[in-house]
Amino acid sequence: MILRLATQSLLARALTVSMTVLAIALSVALYLGVEKLRTSARASFADTIAGTDLIVGARSGSVQLLLYSVFRIGNATNNVTWESYRDIAARPEVDWIVPISLGDSHRQFRVMGTTPAFFEHYKYRGGRSLDIGDGHGLDDLYDAVIGADVAATLDYTVGDPIVVSHGLASFTSHDDQPFRVAGIIAKTGTPIDRTVIVSLEAIEAIHVDWQGGAKSGQTTPVEVIRDMDLEPAAITAALVGVQSRLQIFGLQRWINQYPEEPLLAILPGVALQELWQIVGVAETALIGVSAMVVVTALVGMMAMIFASLNERRREMAIWRAMGARPSTILALLVIEAMLMAAVGAALGLGLLYIGLIVGQPWVDAAFGIWLPIEPPTLRDLWVLGIVIGAAALASLLPAIRAYRLSLADGMMVRI
Repeated sequence: MILRLATQSLLARALTVSMTVLAIALSVALYLGVEKLRTSARASFADTIAGTDLIVGARSGSVQLLLYSVFRIGNATNNVTWESYRDIAARPEVDWIVPISLGDSHRQFRVMGTTPAFFEHYKYRGGRSLDIGDGHGLDDLYDAVIGADVAATLDYTVGDPIVVSHGLASFTSHDDQPFRVAGIIAKTGTPIDRTVIVSLEAIEAIHVDWQGGAKSGQTTPVEVIRDMDLEPAAITAALVGVQSRLQIFGLQRWINQYPEEPLLAILPGVALQELWQIVGVAETALIGVSAMVVVTALVGMMAMIFASLNERRREMAIWRAMGARPSTILALLVIEAMLMAAVGAALGLGLLYIGLIVGQPWVDAAFGIWLPIEPPTLRDLWVLGIVIGAAALASLLPAIRAYRLSLADGMMVRI
């Protein structure tokens, strides 16, 4: 009976109620959307590199090694000699190993030297491989494969020339040995998008005439350089995959205790979690802001109920004159608030899934964040329940005031 009365009362005030329901729906959709974006961003962050068991570099800190080897941020404290790299590659536990050489740049984008095996073994987002959507890989000494952001920012297409600069903030360029865009990697949402990839031999080739970080007076012809032995003397880091997961810690211990030079081997997943603790502070602020939006909507609903009390005083008085108990009046307003919150929460959940369906391809293409469309989680359902419960609590104050109105006050005619 009281549920039917509450429903009819809400329908009688359809315009005001619908605006309140819409405010609750938008706030719930915003909160759940921020939560979905947060968890998806965290998952995408953790999936920046997948399938790599160890990252090896000069001894420093695990986060620092991760930053410069995966995110291209900062520089290595030292290099790893090629002899050490070969010793690691010769270990029976190693299934594959990919060297990385950093140091140069192209118009503020980092240049990374590696081998064609990088495209085979680098994985992201749970095992996805790099897709050279346009062009091909490193077939020639002066081929360069660029990330999607490099191509979009600099408006490059396959066949365009690229001149690599010496160092990160240098005005000196290797313009005597230009590269050619051989391929463009499809958007990944990882630092690969902002990387220019060349061969390890190419890094050695462009530094043939350089000594001590400065260019010598001579210029070796490209034809001569192509015939040279371009094996590097050192690399920046290496990505390692092991034969069995059970061998990871044993190999890591052996590398960390390597007697020839101080090396460090880290587990990418562990280092990513450490890094997220540093850069993920903003997620707490996002949750707080979206939670305040929900609170604001509930306060607005409470204000709407308060504002409607003066209009409904005669209605309340008639109900009490017909024998309705004060508790019935209180329950009526609480149930009205819970119905509005329930409808708003359900509508907000629907808006969230509409937004996911529409925005999923765009967010993936623009930011590399995959927003999975999955059934509501237990956490989502708890949020909806909390919103409905909070609406009931928010309605208690105006409901208590309503049932305390006297019959005489409610029937009083004001002129």
